[in-house]
Amino acid sequence: MTQGSALVEHYRAEGVPRVKIGFTDIDGVMRGKYLSLEKFASIADGTSGFCDCVFGWDVNDQLYDNAKYTGWHTAFPDAVYRIDLNSERRLIEEKNIPFFLADFVGEGDFHPVCPRNQLKKVIASASSMGYRARMAFEYEFFVFNETAASAAAKNYQNMTPLTPGNFGYSVLRTFSLSDLFNEFMDHCVNHGIQLEGLHCETGPGVWEAAITVTDALEAADQAAIFKVLAKSFFQKRGMIATFMAKWSMDYPGQSGHLHQSLLAARDATPLFFDEAEASGMSDLMRHYVAGLQTYLPELLAMTAPTINSYTRLVKGAWAPTASTWGVENRTTALRVIRGSPKAQRVEFRIGAADANPYLTAAATLGAGLLGIEQRLDLSDPVVGNAYEVQDDLPKTQQLASNLLDATRRFEASQAAKALFGHEFVEHFAATRRWEVREYERHLNDWQLKRYFEII
Repeated sequence: MTQGSALVEHYRAEGVPRVKIGFTDIDGVMRGKYLSLEKFASIADGTSGFCDCVFGWDVNDQLYDNAKYTGWHTAFPDAVYRIDLNSERRLIEEKNIPFFLADFVGEGDFHPVCPRNQLKKVIASASSMGYRARMAFEYEFFVFNETAASAAAKNYQNMTPLTPGNFGYSVLRTFSLSDLFNEFMDHCVNHGIQLEGLHCETGPGVWEAAITVTDALEAADQAAIFKVLAKSFFQKRGMIATFMAKWSMDYPGQSGHLHQSLLAARDATPLFFDEAEASGMSDLMRHYVAGLQTYLPELLAMTAPTINSYTRLVKGAWAPTASTWGVENRTTALRVIRGSPKAQRVEFRIGAADANPYLTAAATLGAGLLGIEQRLDLSDPVVGNAYEVQDDLPKTQQLASNLLDATRRFEASQAAKALFGHEFVEHFAATRRWEVREYERHLNDWQLKRYFEII
């Protein structure tokens, strides 16, 4: 009996009426649909089709006019997808129906613009080199006492946060809202997402969740599901959460930090630790971090993919502005954390909460592997405030300050093409250029307030 047939037989005995499937688009937005049990039974061990417009439109469902991979010129055919039967989770608030992630497939089972496929491709490269990647995402997000309708009616201004004021690591907040904190953590665990920590961050109503470390693909899966799970959790309770990189210039941005390390694929031996070094860094880790430092400026658009992402990447805002590294230094882009063999890791601090977790994981792992392949030398670590030394760094280490410049650099990157292929680079760059154009053709409040009367 096949895996799909066994699941269907079990669901019929259980009385399961339907399943839900989901996947992330280029922007990291989870799309999907319900399937009747009969439909699921017909495709569980095979494939089915999903309109490929999901890779041809933006977060507002507006179709790109500059993309070659899909568009009116291709007539939006079905893209073939396969359900990942190993990704099953039960949806507790939906009568325990199963939820699965889907993969799009193409020639050789690889779909060039599917984010999850791109991560799987880089993981396969790591495996061929003898490595197994471990990762853990951390997300900051703001929670408001608003509904989606009330926030829109207020034009996303003057919204009421869940709690007032700055109160990072507040125990008072976790006591006064203990029911909500515990319910949310239980909700995550019940959907296969183990949080190793949850606390208040600095800012009104801002929380930070740390997802427990696991293998790279599962880490990205959990991160993608966590974001939509958190948003739905609060909306069902009359609140709303945002993972924007920055919703207000009065407060720090929302990060999407990513911790990572490598193990030996053969026997799971940790490969980043060297007890003889003060930093704890093995030679392999030094090459990996050097790869991150060298190539992430070119891949920045993948980890800072929105116009809003760049409002966070400014000096003194707990986010890096150059590709720097340091040991236990939270002002750098890459924070090396010294620990035991199992705990030694590097924290990627550039990414914001608005990034697609599959692309963030693919970009960072890919850059690190290039560093190992090329045996890149690592520069001296930054000691102290990294913002103070930024202007003295080479231009190649400077991060772009806006999405257009980041996209131009990404388009020209030979590393990006080697890691992800020409089709992906061309398509992703087109989607980011579209995002810039959409922004440029709209007025914003700053322009009206600044120019309406005076000019």
